[in-house]
Amino acid sequence: MGIKITDTSLRDAHQSLIATRMTTEDILPIVELMDKVGYQSIECWGGATFDACVRFLNEDPWNRLRKIRDKAKNTKLQMLLRAQNLLGYKHYADDVVDYFVQKAVANGIDIIRIFDALNDPRNMERAMKACKKEGGHAQAAFSYTISPFHSLEQFVKDAKTFVDMGADSICIKDMAGLLVPYQAYELVRALKENVKVPIQLHTHYTSGVGSMTYLKAIEAGVDVVDCAMSPLAMGTSQPPEEPLVATLQGTSYDTGYDMNLLSEIASYFTGLREKYLASGQLNTKVMGVDINTLIYQVPGGMLSNLVSQLKQAGKEDKLLEVLQEVPKVRADLGYPPLVTPTSQIVGTQAVMNIVMGERYKIVPKETKGVVKGEYGKTPAPIKDEIVNKLIGDEERITCRPADLIPNELDKIREEAAEYIEQDEDVLTYAMFPQVAIKFFEYRKAERYKIDPDMVDYENRVHPMA
Repeated sequence: MGIKITDTSLRDAHQSLIATRMTTEDILPIVELMDKVGYQSIECWGGATFDACVRFLNEDPWNRLRKIRDKAKNTKLQMLLRAQNLLGYKHYADDVVDYFVQKAVANGIDIIRIFDALNDPRNMERAMKACKKEGGHAQAAFSYTISPFHSLEQFVKDAKTFVDMGADSICIKDMAGLLVPYQAYELVRALKENVKVPIQLHTHYTSGVGSMTYLKAIEAGVDVVDCAMSPLAMGTSQPPEEPLVATLQGTSYDTGYDMNLLSEIASYFTGLREKYLASGQLNTKVMGVDINTLIYQVPGGMLSNLVSQLKQAGKEDKLLEVLQEVPKVRADLGYPPLVTPTSQIVGTQAVMNIVMGERYKIVPKETKGVVKGEYGKTPAPIKDEIVNKLIGDEERITCRPADLIPNELDKIREEAAEYIEQDEDVLTYAMFPQVAIKFFEYRKAERYKIDPDMVDYENRVHPMA
């Protein structure tokens, strides 16, 4: 049986390369052609697309999803969901999670990839159950990382837990491009021997090994890999699709995809790429190989964040010290995988430790939150001396954090009542209240062609990737 590909061009590729700025107008002309390829799925929603639509593009993300669904008649649509965080940056109440998943499926999503920054299954269970209840495919992802705590055995244990919770498939989410080819072979083989659901592999090309990693994973029996069309591939994006399809032609792994069709799709994305390069949205800095990824295990987006924080502090010469401090902070905090929001938390703390010249002289509330258990259970226990130093005798949360959040959907609906034009608006408001109100006001102004100068929708903040 041939290998299947999930195409990420409409979500993770442009999130990684152009800060998620692809518009619905850019997307729609190519969907019908993509629909003919025979992909496992098209990833087109979730991640930062929701935030960027509302915050920067003045678009309704729900409308985008419906329009893509309308043009993709034969291919499953996929989204990325941050478990109990949904598409925001905090934990939401269970009733909000249930309603969000219900509406995502109702508007056209078939497969929901659910991950938690700490790989805490308790944070993933509610979204998985909601997805299954709505008839969606619940794909549970573990964030791949390297540490003294993480091992083949640990990842297999996580995968088994997810399958016991009802996962329809498992995804190895290698968000930093740390998975090297022969380790990929061992990991995929171990998973195939221990769980009976399909295994999918997602990586980024940041460290330059992505395509080789896919080849070894395919030889080990992986079922699906994530690729982007070549004009939007490589760098901090996914491995390129067409070379992999060509490589597998005539083998037992043959995708069966039509290279002429892929070439036609690629030429459309080449045009978009030229446009983004010309506008400055696509920075060539994100297109190369960064071997520091493998040395310091710092994802590309996190690295640029550290550089800009040091620039603001006038301490750019301290980058090497900060990169050496990151693994130490990570060890102190129980070896969290470096993915939103833990990458930001660990990175900011490492910068502060170096800039202040003293470790933990300043401790942001987010770092304290990790120690307190506000984000869930850390992979490894946090040592008592770190707990005492960072939060003293403050009480720690040992239950699932969302157990402490009362249902909030009715209250949110009441707050947003004057703006709601469709059921989904309550969820947009729940994710990003202030940004949503600006968008709702913009939408209303557009409808009645009110003078746009009367509506304040400036002062936007960049969402975390």
